[in-house]
Amino acid sequence: MPKPVNLYKGEMMTSTELLRKQVQKYVSVADDKSLRIVQAILEIEQEEDWWDTMPDNVKRSVEIAIKESDEGQTIPHEEVMKMYQWLKK
Repeated sequence: MPKPVNLYKGEMMTSTELLRKQVQKYVSVADDKSLRIVQAILEIEQEEDWWDTMPDNVKRSVEIAIKESDEGQTIPHEEVMKMYQWLKK
């Protein structure tokens, strides 16, 4: 839980509450462009993370691939392109 901070107009507030009041001041005088930017940021925060929507087997495959890469178990791009050059036709 956020810690209470100094008095703000005679009342004790948490740092989150104080931040909300300060942001509200800016929003109340912001131009249309600024408001649209703030709205976009807040909407992005509400979206579900794509990783959380992936099936578990896909997550495991990605995690294995990352581990293999970290351990240097990779194939250079040029070699992969040679193996699949037939796709270029």
